[in-house]
Amino acid sequence: MTSASDTLTLRRYKRRNQAYREHLPDGVELIMMRIPAGEFMMGAPEGEPDSHDDERPQHRVQVAEFCMGQTPVTQAQWQAVVETSEPINHELKPDPAKFKGDRRPVERVSWEDAQEFCQRLSKLSKKDYRLPSEAEWEYACRADTETAYHFGPMLTKEVANYGRSVGETTDVRTYPANRWGLYDMHGNVDEWCEDDWHENYEGAPEDGSARTSKDKDKLSKLLRGGSWIDGRRYCRSAFRGYSSRDSRNDFFGFRVCCVLPSILLSS
Repeated sequence: MTSASDTLTLRRYKRRNQAYREHLPDGVELIMMRIPAGEFMMGAPEGEPDSHDDERPQHRVQVAEFCMGQTPVTQAQWQAVVETSEPINHELKPDPAKFKGDRRPVERVSWEDAQEFCQRLSKLSKKDYRLPSEAEWEYACRADTETAYHFGPMLTKEVANYGRSVGETTDVRTYPANRWGLYDMHGNVDEWCEDDWHENYEGAPEDGSARTSKDKDKLSKLLRGGSWIDGRRYCRSAFRGYSSRDSRNDFFGFRVCCVLPSILLSS
């Protein structure tokens, strides 16, 4: 006899690694992965090497089902949207990246630039694209793991671009994906999240939503995942970075999220 928990596990397994393709202008595709609903312990335990108090207290978070970009937004995807859309709140450079390549992540983009991109993409696609909350980002990164990295307790240069081992960004999908089919969750570029920076998780939401404030002009924004320039400790699943919302660096990028489209809701 199959238990309720077995049924839920089977349902989540069947939905794992499902994807849909958003067709952008100029024949460019944006692959979105289905992230199953579930709960997890967010943050780092006291004993995790290289962890910091801003990653605590660990707390249980319930996350609703959503879709997340299989990779950080690439330069080809960025250009396809920017070059075929009108400004909504501000202009965007069609080719801002320092390290050029259609399959490399776009970088030198601020949190505000990422917001503008999401709004333009939403208008083009008629779907609601946005940045992930930091809870959604960590949940998707961990993909049912509890170790410091989704690969295990240690990170090596065979599975991620970090610590200046390459000296620049690399093409997305160069390194292995996690269990839910997401690439480059550790290293390559830091990824903007929706949330404002807070010094710890006291009072943090438990429903996976973004933690924001009304005083938007004065607060820094969250960055997750570490980058090609960062050491191993900054690439952990629980690590939290931040910068001002208008900062642009050659190690800042982002990936997008959206609600499940009807093509996946029925499966």
